[in-house]
Amino acid sequence: MNFNFSSYKRILFIVGLMLVLLPQSLFAQQSKPLNLKNYDNEPYHFGFILGYNQMSYAFKYVDNYSLIPHNASEYPNTADQNFNVNATYYARSVESKPQPGFTVGIVGNLRLNRYFDLRLIPSLSFGTRTITYQIYKQMPPGSATKSVDFTQNKSIFSTFVELPLQVKYKSKRLNNIAGYIIAGGNLKFDLASQKKSQVDVTDVNTGKQITVVDNIKVKKSDLALELGAGFDFYNAYFKLGLEIKMSFGMLNILNSQNLIYDSSIQTLKNKTLQVSLTFE
Repeated sequence: MNFNFSSYKRILFIVGLMLVLLPQSLFAQQSKPLNLKNYDNEPYHFGFILGYNQMSYAFKYVDNYSLIPHNASEYPNTADQNFNVNATYYARSVESKPQPGFTVGIVGNLRLNRYFDLRLIPSLSFGTRTITYQIYKQMPPGSATKSVDFTQNKSIFSTFVELPLQVKYKSKRLNNIAGYIIAGGNLKFDLASQKKSQVDVTDVNTGKQITVVDNIKVKKSDLALELGAGFDFYNAYFKLGLEIKMSFGMLNILNSQNLIYDSSIQTLKNKTLQVSLTFE
């Protein structure tokens, strides 16, 4: 997958703003009273999380995939203006573009010792992944229809039930601020079906109406590795956390249908960037 820097500009701005404002916040707190003095000594506590995410895919491509010819049967939507039963198709490029989404969840935190916590955060994450295909339609010599290049965008909508289990390592408090890092695993289940990707078309061989999936298909379950960091701000009545993390899918979720959309891909894995606020 090509890295699209522009998709992450807002995230990088937030992180940069955190780094710029943190020293000023620490300095300003030197004369402030300590909030929630015994908070970190409690054996457990709960809260909730609100997050902004960007979901995308990481690809491992088939060797020389752009040179692989695909016949018309591998282009399922016979009603599409680019469909021609006599054409040969080539996927010139396949790229995933991150799209914005959001996450809500419940935080359960168990104190292990002074510096380590164990966190379970059942969540719902909503998002979209868009795959952009640059396709070349080659017509036979002498055909009245010209060969053309065209772009095809395919979106996969997901609603994930997530069960992240994380170990949190936290620093000592400096007045009312502490930094932390997290690492753990996330078991994910996609509840959103791909019915929106189904279209009714005419079978070119029988002339009958059939339903086909005019998109890539993915498996519903995944296991992800997660790494992140953040800051906790201790207020008078609650603790506010500002966190950024990356989630890397460990499983190949491609459900191959031998169509032009998936024949170029050897493995397909989830990838998510998330910025969150936690209230505990």
